[in-house]
Amino acid sequence: MPSVLETENHVRDQEFAKAMHGKSAAEQNHFMAWMKKDKGAQKEAVDEYFKHWDNKAAKDETEEVREARRAEYATLTKHYYNLATDLYENGWGQSFHFCRFAYGEPFNQAIARHEHYLAHSIGIKQGMKVLDVGCGVGGPAREIAKFTGAHITGLNNNDYQIERATAYAQKEGLSNQLKFVKGDFMQMGFPEETFDAVYAIEATVHAQSLEGVYHEIFKTLKPGGVFGVYEWLMTDNYDATNVKHREIRLGIEQGNGISNMVKISEGLRAIQAAGFVLEMHEDLAKRDDPSPWYYPIAGDFKYMGSIWDFPTIARMTKLGRGLVHKFVWGLECLRIAPPGTNKSADNLALAADMLVEGAKLDLFTPMYLMVARKPLN
Repeated sequence: MPSVLETENHVRDQEFAKAMHGKSAAEQNHFMAWMKKDKGAQKEAVDEYFKHWDNKAAKDETEEVREARRAEYATLTKHYYNLATDLYENGWGQSFHFCRFAYGEPFNQAIARHEHYLAHSIGIKQGMKVLDVGCGVGGPAREIAKFTGAHITGLNNNDYQIERATAYAQKEGLSNQLKFVKGDFMQMGFPEETFDAVYAIEATVHAQSLEGVYHEIFKTLKPGGVFGVYEWLMTDNYDATNVKHREIRLGIEQGNGISNMVKISEGLRAIQAAGFVLEMHEDLAKRDDPSPWYYPIAGDFKYMGSIWDFPTIARMTKLGRGLVHKFVWGLECLRIAPPGTNKSADNLALAADMLVEGAKLDLFTPMYLMVARKPLN
């Protein structure tokens, strides 16, 4: 486990979020929220994020370079989502994760089913106190709260996302079931043995180390409590000595705000080293589904489950990406969009390409399911 963690400064983070995002957290139109960013603060976020990636090719990558990113995992993640949140919501939705697809299944239905499956797998029931680790803008928390009747606390280190998650919960009349709090999941501030269950959906990959974040989760659980996670992992086919493999892993990290991707074997080791009894684990990406999990970001219309999915898939085609690039570039040149917006959008396109390539080569999975229990004693 890491010995040095970033020092939390909630006042500094709130001041930066207020400077960059202003009142855009209450904006229902994602495009307008995106346009309302403070240009100076946006540039600072862009510079701080991309200093970890610019001019750092996979062929030249050293352990020192990776350690520098791990050392700033929290700041790296905060700035990534300062830049990407509105783009995510506009292009994907309010649940920032992938999912499996059944035959003819519409996108939003598949997303919800994936969340329901995790809630079912760890036995979330009405009246339970549940922690969502890395809750984003609260899409999964709202869905699981409605599905189960549980009370869910969402933990997030990005103030802008917390504001948006809180506003969405109020809009849907779920404020009595949902609470969103600021915190670093490598150093949670909850009293020990607070929650009946904990889940994380494609979020703990942002941690400095998996063992570290799993250990923090272990402490917050009551004895006998269950933790379930959809983890982003490189498969055990990943070979760190292969430059092409490193390029894919680095592209996934850069495009998604991740400081330290590891292999499946390391994820399994980490969850058990944290003290959990592993009850089940499976790479759900290996299920024999009629459509691959990555088809929306591959821009592949042949798997489209509903006509309403057309905009989501169309944005990821070669033509769609080209149009978005030119549109955003034009807005930035006219100083309508904040500086660095186009670079951030191109970074998400890089993420999509590397995720698809990693999946096709069986080097990466975004849905390695692990369900583990804290012993009673």
